[in-house]
Amino acid sequence: MEHRLSQSHRPYRLIGYTALWIGVFWLAMPVSVLPQNMATREQIARMLALEKVNIANGPVSGEVVNRLPHTVRDVQLFIRYTWLWDNETKPGSADPGTSTYYTLAAEIPPGGRLPFTFRPSPPLPNVSGGRFETSVAIAGFTEVIPQSR
Repeated sequence: MEHRLSQSHRPYRLIGYTALWIGVFWLAMPVSVLPQNMATREQIARMLALEKVNIANGPVSGEVVNRLPHTVRDVQLFIRYTWLWDNETKPGSADPGTSTYYTLAAEIPPGGRLPFTFRPSPPLPNVSGGRFETSVAIAGFTEVIPQSR
């Protein structure tokens, strides 16, 4: 008994083969290409530190200290400008609060420090009825680990 696929089933066969090859390719990829570990804030604080942070009506400056035994790069800072209303029970209609990610341009060697300065663009609005509370935290980074042979 001979079994032939009808014309309507052939696209499904192609999709099945494509999915199979994608799966084989994914499993054959080197581990170094796959996503790396996620760290908690506490773990990040043991690896990188923010020091000499100065917040002055918009601009944020300070230093990132590398506590790791390897170079780090692509350090991302999360800078949040939270608007606190003077009268929280009757806030205004527009919340001028904002946040941004800022990536440092240089690598930081083991034990090294990298100063940074961020200025919001456009500048924070000059609004009455409250004040900004600014915070900065390390959101992410890449640790450069040399390959051993």
